[in-house]
Amino acid sequence: MPKPSTSPPVTITRLPAKYPPNYPSTNPAHHVGSPPSSFRNPWPSAGPHNGLLSALETRFGRNRNFVPVPSDRTELVGVRKPDWGKGKPGLKATWIGHASFLIETTTMATNGGKGEQKGSERGKQRGVRILLDPVFSERTSPSQWFGPKRYTPTPCKLEELPEVDVVVISHNHYDHLDAATIREVDRMGKGRVRYLCGIGNKGCLEGIGVRGEDVVEMDWWDGVEVEVEGVGKVKIVCTPAQHFSGRAVWNMGAGLWCSWVIEENLGLSDKGDSSPKGKPISVPRKLYFAAGDTGYRARPSPEPKDLSTLPHCPAFSEIGNLYGPFNLALLPIGLYSPPSFMSTVHCAPEDSACIHRDIKSRKSIGMHWGTVRGGLSAQYEDVREPPRRWKESCEKAGLRWGQEVGLCDIGETVTVSS
Repeated sequence: MPKPSTSPPVTITRLPAKYPPNYPSTNPAHHVGSPPSSFRNPWPSAGPHNGLLSALETRFGRNRNFVPVPSDRTELVGVRKPDWGKGKPGLKATWIGHASFLIETTTMATNGGKGEQKGSERGKQRGVRILLDPVFSERTSPSQWFGPKRYTPTPCKLEELPEVDVVVISHNHYDHLDAATIREVDRMGKGRVRYLCGIGNKGCLEGIGVRGEDVVEMDWWDGVEVEVEGVGKVKIVCTPAQHFSGRAVWNMGAGLWCSWVIEENLGLSDKGDSSPKGKPISVPRKLYFAAGDTGYRARPSPEPKDLSTLPHCPAFSEIGNLYGPFNLALLPIGLYSPPSFMSTVHCAPEDSACIHRDIKSRKSIGMHWGTVRGGLSAQYEDVREPPRRWKESCEKAGLRWGQEVGLCDIGETVTVSS
């Protein structure tokens, strides 16, 4: 039996859901059944479902190019030892690879002024830490003997992660929910780590070994407040994505897939806190968006010259209208080939450039590339293409590279201080 944790306790409180206009109060369109037994993408942008025949044609088609991963790493994503943004102010996001990030909110002021939260020995002058879709295994598969394999190493060992408060899971595919990683994070957390996921995924986490009482399932637009004693508070909202789920053929669609909004306001404005001179404290909120895995529009073959003529997923404009503008967004830019098969569930870079605009992001970083190789991506996609295409697409859209949009190394920390 592990010793109880001496780290600050984590409390999660459900908040009233905030819906977009005309959202149904019962039986949402993405639910299949009531109560839901599974889930679906309710938009024309999701296109017709790719069936078994389509999958076989893609898997064994003539257009496969099998471009190998370059042996020279100078052509691949950089990997650096993470410092987790130590000493840097503001919201921090450290890329661990693929869709895995460690998010740390702004450290609270601790000079003891009235109305400010005081740091504690247990808080160690840090922000709330959120681990997103953590994957440290060599393969993203039910077995470590086969399946998509990592060709870029993790920037650190799992045990080198800073103390984690909350794990947030976008969906249950093996490249986003890794059983071995979750099991070890839970062991290191000694019963204090909490887990947020879409409805229908609790059983999967329990099967891995996570206690059911530590898991909070959420539907699209549900929100919670996460409080870490002596450290701070953060609001996390479950938002839509255009994807799918399943860890085996018999549970396809049974767990909800999500994107996530993370909102920090330093916990000051909600309680009418005052400065030492009695004046109200005004603290601008910071907002972070994690897209998880998502498509944006169904792209037929051959494609029209103007992609804007195709239906696109309306959820991102709804997210932008409800919660934008965002200080930082992490958007998927890889594993989109062939688009005729993958576009409904995986964004190409030009699709993510549109999401950047839809959600009103001030700065977006490309992710979901440069890490894992296998399956269809190994047959159709040059691993060097996503970052090049992301830059070209963003510049074509009039976005300033390195300011409004960009890339980072694995292990690098992106900070937002204003």
